[in-house]
Amino acid sequence: MVVSREEFNMKLGIIGSGMIVYDLLTFIDIIDEIELTAILGRKESQEKIETLINKHHIKKAYYDYDELLNDDEIDTIYVALPNHLHYEYTKKALLHNKHVICEKPFTSNVNELDELIALAKQQNCLLFEAITNQYLPTFKEIKEKISEIGKISIISSNYSQYSSRYNAFKRGEILPAFDVNKSGGALMDLNVYNIHFVVGLFGAPNKVEYFANIEKGIDTSGVAILEYPTFKAICIGAKDCGAPIISTIQGDQGCVKIDGPTSVLTDVQILRNGRDSEILPTGNYHRMYSEFKVFAECIDNNDFTTCNKMLEHSRIVMDVLTKARQSANIIFGCERDTK
Repeated sequence: MVVSREEFNMKLGIIGSGMIVYDLLTFIDIIDEIELTAILGRKESQEKIETLINKHHIKKAYYDYDELLNDDEIDTIYVALPNHLHYEYTKKALLHNKHVICEKPFTSNVNELDELIALAKQQNCLLFEAITNQYLPTFKEIKEKISEIGKISIISSNYSQYSSRYNAFKRGEILPAFDVNKSGGALMDLNVYNIHFVVGLFGAPNKVEYFANIEKGIDTSGVAILEYPTFKAICIGAKDCGAPIISTIQGDQGCVKIDGPTSVLTDVQILRNGRDSEILPTGNYHRMYSEFKVFAECIDNNDFTTCNKMLEHSRIVMDVLTKARQSANIIFGCERDTK
């Protein structure tokens, strides 16, 4: 279906030009409801920004955030910046009465998120965290079939991937992914997917502990243990070493086995004791497609019910992340500044 410009549900302003934006631009044009209205970049990256707007038919380029926010044609902002900037840029967008889609992790800590949620309600704006796994059809199927494996005892999710940036980190070059002042680290970058996955299925845990390998104040890898009334979830995230990326949910009548990261859920099996196993089907769309399709529909329909439901989920996750860091004594720069 081809839609005219007047039928676009979302007129999107993209903030940032990093890898995640390039991912977005590979598929966003197949979502008819979204218009790429503008992109914000740094003046020193003007050549790169101009290439993007020409290649992907983005209507406008801005190099000043205030100017972009004052563009009345834009109704939604996508914040795709380093972690420590999420709160500041999201808050400013909400104050300009824009809906906001903010990349994971939502904020640096739960207090920042609480403020943004309250502000979004005050401004009557929709606010979303861009977190792939919660919107994937496969995730919904896992949720529907999880009872088939019986009483759950153990969940294990391992997302360990040696980072090319770790070599630079060891040489003394501190890039955002390993910068404690920019809310980096393995928990916020990789393990966040595992925690979203577990919380999306089972809700808030009773207790959280994080056992981290810390270098220069930041976790290069670590193990988060989420305690539930009848089972425990072990969430492993590493950027200083690699291993097979796999997750299992173990019950007394079978297990769910996921080969690959919890961010994509592309190879999922239900293994039933003494019965046939089942491979869950996966779609052919980009991993980010489903979430942006939902965001567009929610904005078109002013669907605050879905928005608030997802905000409740994101708040639980951010509370888990905050408690995990506190247990490992990892303090971000923004938190030191407020003391």
